[in-house]
Amino acid sequence: MYSHLQKAWKKPSQSYIKDLMRQRVIIWRRQPVIVRIDKPTRIDRARRLGYKAKKGFVMVRVRVRRGGRRKPRPKMGRRPKRMGVKKYTPAKSIKLIGEERVARKYPNLEVLNSYWVWEDGISKWFEVILVDPNSPSIISDKNVGWINGNRN
Repeated sequence: MYSHLQKAWKKPSQSYIKDLMRQRVIIWRRQPVIVRIDKPTRIDRARRLGYKAKKGFVMVRVRVRRGGRRKPRPKMGRRPKRMGVKKYTPAKSIKLIGEERVARKYPNLEVLNSYWVWEDGISKWFEVILVDPNSPSIISDKNVGWINGNRN
């Protein structure tokens, strides 16, 4: 099953994924920027990045704007070349910006990983895997237990 999903997501424009996501994005655009979801949209990708369907794991979808840095135009006078408004890109990726916003919204959880879900002309959507470091199921997990920081 996972191999079929992986193959479909490899080229979403040539598979059934494109039609499915086009319908979902219509709903996603009206939702808030950060939305907690019950289960991952791309289960194959989420599991490869460490997600498990058990207590302590939380999935969140985040919408981030596309493109370079949005810098306010200076109010004081100078020639346009020295305004420093155009063609400035941040050192952070859009994905990292999304992860940081989610981490700010959920201060008691730790970001494990994230992956791309979809994009349109204005936004990109990522799903972020969050872990509760104080959950007993996470502490006893051999793969994700390190996130707690308390090693015996």
